[in-house]
Amino acid sequence: MRPDVMTITQKLMPEIVEFAQQLVRTKSFTGHEGDLANLVIEKMKRLDYDDVSVDSLGNVIGTVGEGTESILYDAHMDTVAVNQPHDWSYDPFGGEIVDGKLYGRGSVDMKSALAAVIYSGYIIKQLGLHQGKRILISASIMEEDYDGEAVYSLCRSLPILPDYVVICEPSNLDLSLGHKGRALIKVIAKGISAHGSAPELGDNAIYKLTPLLQRVEKLNKLLQHQGDASGSIAVTKIESSAECLNAIPAQCEVYIDRRLIMGEDEEFIVDEMVMLLEGLDASWEIYDEHGTSYTGVPLVLHCLLPAWEISKDSMLAKACRHTFESLFNRPPRMIKWDFCTNGVATASRLNIPTIGFGPGDSKIAHTVDEYCEIAQIEAAVQFYALLPTNLDTRVA
Repeated sequence: MRPDVMTITQKLMPEIVEFAQQLVRTKSFTGHEGDLANLVIEKMKRLDYDDVSVDSLGNVIGTVGEGTESILYDAHMDTVAVNQPHDWSYDPFGGEIVDGKLYGRGSVDMKSALAAVIYSGYIIKQLGLHQGKRILISASIMEEDYDGEAVYSLCRSLPILPDYVVICEPSNLDLSLGHKGRALIKVIAKGISAHGSAPELGDNAIYKLTPLLQRVEKLNKLLQHQGDASGSIAVTKIESSAECLNAIPAQCEVYIDRRLIMGEDEEFIVDEMVMLLEGLDASWEIYDEHGTSYTGVPLVLHCLLPAWEISKDSMLAKACRHTFESLFNRPPRMIKWDFCTNGVATASRLNIPTIGFGPGDSKIAHTVDEYCEIAQIEAAVQFYALLPTNLDTRVA
């Protein structure tokens, strides 16, 4: 264990917390991260990063060191919206600290981690912990609705892919060995419109999909009986098209959120949808989410995002475990996230060894009165800063 990491982190904590507060106070909804990106760029430059750049989408990449082996730490800048600000006990953009907790939208998902990892880059450089390494700190965009797409583009734009990736999503300081994937499926039924006073003259598209709703609910109950290791399925949205409210709809769309475990790939989804739609007059497709980054570049996410996991016996997992034990004098708990992350790009699409570690409880993300404990921010800074030295030793 490096006591100098703990000493410098403790000294910097007031500054780190103040920066985390600034991040929370700067709105950065998905697709509108520009103001926050400028704040991150300014901070990285003040902390004397060797290089700070922005790619075409608006991802910010800070670099420390010039070694042949590279580690990418990723923390996304965007947050979900605040739809009910009056329900909050504290201003969702106030960055208030109460009882050792930082409150506000994005405090746990994931601006506390962003502050932690940016300062860890500074500590790594100050203490020379990057020898033989190139440390990349990614402040990425549009994760909330476009999981992995921006980070995939970022990685592909680098001269060489990173050797290791740490996803800094909240894990309650547990080591996350992977995540469940997700598929967003759109089912379409077509009918015939008619006046609402004569429904028998039409063909109601909504009714065509009524059996599907029941089948999805039944399938999810079966999945839940299989325990935490199973996926899930749910209808999340229903839309219909009609000339007016007193007309029979000529089209209906049902959206299905399918959470995936290892082995549930596109072929698996095809077979499952054939079963769910048997005997129904309907078609389906994997939904494509279209958006535009704050720099004006179009982004499309094909919403079939597989699960991924890394072996607990991999070199990256062993190095993380050794780092954790040397800092906190106990073994880390190993988990897998039940939500999707940017790891879908690095682990699934690019086959880069990827692991997750971050401050805060993910169950508090996206909720009213979202918060992150200051003590966990400090622990995360120490972990991120010390990890490169343990990868260097090839711990067994």
